[in-house]
Amino acid sequence: MPRLRAALIWAAVAAAALVPVALAAASPLLAWREPVYIAAGFAGVAALALLLFQPLLARGYLPGLPAPRGRALHRWVGAGIVAAVVAHVGGLWLTSPPDVVDALLLRSPTPFSLWGVIAMWAMFATALLALFRRKLRPALWRFVHLSLAALIVAGAAAHALLIEGTMETISKVILSAFVLAVAAKAIADLRPWIAITGRKT
Repeated sequence: MPRLRAALIWAAVAAAALVPVALAAASPLLAWREPVYIAAGFAGVAALALLLFQPLLARGYLPGLPAPRGRALHRWVGAGIVAAVVAHVGGLWLTSPPDVVDALLLRSPTPFSLWGVIAMWAMFATALLALFRRKLRPALWRFVHLSLAALIVAGAAAHALLIEGTMETISKVILSAFVLAVAAKAIADLRPWIAITGRKT
């Protein structure tokens, strides 16, 4: 029974992450698109899929994966997400610089751009703080890190859900729901506000 449960958990996580990518690859909207645009789009899809693994790795929720190994992978996956977002934004810049400039300056008329930029800057802030983690009090690091993580997953999910693009709708909704739910559970389990406020509720 434990092995079956572990297999089901791994299968559910893999399906939630990989099915949206596969369906996006089969989207008819890719026809006549430039290779750079397609690569940029898939970098964004990959970043969202990788976000699903971050709280699972950090909290040791994946069966059969030791916690120290999971935390090490958490750092590597985080670096992968940063690289994917840079590729996503860089590719879009090459195909349409004015749209990227408007998004970065928060003057784009499309709401999904705003959420994407919020998630991007929160992610960059997290990566920067990680470089100086040893200089921060553990409680402060955890509070700031998890606060930014909540902003990242909320912004990324909103960004994806508001876009009508290559991602198939149902699989995109399921993936976004998984990302939000797993992140919420990890934050609730860690309760970072206790170390800052001293309150347990």
